[in-house]
Amino acid sequence: MASPNLLTANLILGKTDGVLLGTTDTSILTNAASSGKTFKINTINLANQSANAANASVKFFSQAALGGTAYYIAANVVIPATSTLTLIDKGTQYYVEENRSLGGQSGTASSIILTISYEEIS
Repeated sequence: MASPNLLTANLILGKTDGVLLGTTDTSILTNAASSGKTFKINTINLANQSANAANASVKFFSQAALGGTAYYIAANVVIPATSTLTLIDKGTQYYVEENRSLGGQSGTASSIILTISYEEIS
């Protein structure tokens, strides 16, 4: 099945998820092949819960499950101690089509919490 035509979508569900980023690529959002869905990313926030500055990277992958080629949305962005950074907002939306995924990592274990708000369109 192909990704839905956005003009004739049958269902749009608003969703929010969170993940603690690891020091290797951590799955944020995966759209399986033949899902019949597109995910519209509205916001991604990175919150540093540690007492020290920490860096984070977020990547778009050309295949589901963090596979294929990785393209950086943000590379080694420094988030000050106990601060939050808005990486993506409504002015810079991304679409995650079928057989694509988003992943991220932190330079410091257990420091960065990523929250993502998106629309699941089918």
